[in-house]
Amino acid sequence: MAVAGALSCGIAGVISEKRAIRRHFDTQLQIQNLGVIRTGIKSRRLRFDNVIRNCGLISDQEALDYDHNASNLDERLDETRERLVNGSIDEPIESVGTSPPNVQTELVLLALPAIAGQAIEPLAQLMETAYIGRLGALELASAGVSISIFNIVSKVFNIPLLSVATSFVAEDIAKYSHSESDSDKRRQLPSVSTALVLSVGIGIIEAAALYFGAGTFLNLMGISSASPMRIPAQRFLKLRALGAPAVVLSLAIQGVFRGFKDTKTPVFCLGIGNLAAVFFFPILMYVFGLGVTGAAISTITSQYIVTIAMIWYLNKKTVLKLPKMEDLHFEGYLKSGGFLLGRTLAAVATVTLSTSMAARQGPIAMAAHQICLQVWLSSSLLADAQASAGQALIATSFSKRNYSRVKEITFYALKTGLITGVSLAIILGLSFGTLAKLFTNDAEVLSIVRSGVLFVSASQPITALAYIYDGLHYGVSDFSYAACSMMLVGAMSSVFLLYAPSVFGLAGVWAGLTLFMGMRAVAGYIRLADKNGPWWFLQAIPATEIAVPQQT
Repeated sequence: MAVAGALSCGIAGVISEKRAIRRHFDTQLQIQNLGVIRTGIKSRRLRFDNVIRNCGLISDQEALDYDHNASNLDERLDETRERLVNGSIDEPIESVGTSPPNVQTELVLLALPAIAGQAIEPLAQLMETAYIGRLGALELASAGVSISIFNIVSKVFNIPLLSVATSFVAEDIAKYSHSESDSDKRRQLPSVSTALVLSVGIGIIEAAALYFGAGTFLNLMGISSASPMRIPAQRFLKLRALGAPAVVLSLAIQGVFRGFKDTKTPVFCLGIGNLAAVFFFPILMYVFGLGVTGAAISTITSQYIVTIAMIWYLNKKTVLKLPKMEDLHFEGYLKSGGFLLGRTLAAVATVTLSTSMAARQGPIAMAAHQICLQVWLSSSLLADAQASAGQALIATSFSKRNYSRVKEITFYALKTGLITGVSLAIILGLSFGTLAKLFTNDAEVLSIVRSGVLFVSASQPITALAYIYDGLHYGVSDFSYAACSMMLVGAMSSVFLLYAPSVFGLAGVWAGLTLFMGMRAVAGYIRLADKNGPWWFLQAIPATEIAVPQQT
């Protein structure tokens, strides 16, 4: 009878404690969010063994015996208490002995394929440029202008969709992961359907704008109708415009895969498509004698191969079918995408202004600046890949309100980003002089390039942190702050870039870009340190014990 009484009292104590813990957590969360200070409540620590003893149904010795037999229950209760304190109240409590995937391992496994994916397309473009270059200087120049126009339009309008899709898909997946039966079930996700519909629409609009507005874009780039580059450049741009829908759709699907925390599948699809392009380049350009037109057809074909392959693999993860209009979340995508569109425009405008100011220093200085800029941007792909991996992990945990895991991911992402930046600074600082010779043999250009070593290498840690902070903000869907801060930083940096080069020359341009990245990093840190923003839990004092109101 004593044992039965102990069990009855013990179970009641567990239920009572769980309810008290939940009530206290809700109170603490309200205090954290609203800043309300509640006083006059005396609290005491609630221990499971005290609940048994205070019931008065068994002796102290019997309670001690029961404590020994119920140690496993204590462990479960302690785990539940810790989970509630850490913010994962809505997340299903895992059984004793299980633990979430290691943050370090998961972040690395996501970042490495992302790095490979970001490197594949630039390498394919490099191959395309090399093949076109064999046709002559005129063909290379005309194709180069057209490729630049296509890339600028794609970056401005497509990157926001990719970033928003990653966060929204991760949030949708988290909604259906509360039960094992739902977690493995293929379903139609509203975020995926919305991303695909928007990408198709944006792709068609981009294709029409590039095709029918090719002449206007070339005029903006300074290619007049009297230029010998005008006709071949316009023809090449119109052909490349036909691939715009595939490019937009593939980027959106990459964002969807990142939301699924899958960066390997996009790399595989990109690899297949770009290998096809490398195969088609010599055949269409030289064997069939299509020249630059053959290069454009090869690239377009590879883009559609990538898109079709991604759709094939995406269909294995989620149900793809025509959605109903009421199931589409256009408002969220357009609002967040609008913010990121402004952010991307601010970033592109600042970098473009730096190039314009460098061009005013003369052709030698411009050539040196272009080499430094390309190395600088290429090295930033490492940090950008780490940022995208961190975004996917944070979006998943943040949507579950698992703040302790978000905090762990945040600090580890910042630490690895800083390590990456410092490592790149050392590597580039030691090898940049030799690396520059791969781009040119001109002694004057190389002399100026060597003076840019400080800009390229020393700015790497700052640049890496700036990209990591962007990924963190995207992970918690803080798109408005990311956009507004970028616009402000871009405006301030642009003012510096307008005046500094006239005094300091090319060094003023590089100083302006370093200032641009530095202020981005500072803006990111300020947001994380804000106790009233979405990162409030980073400043919260971790509770070491659970206190519940003392009943009087």
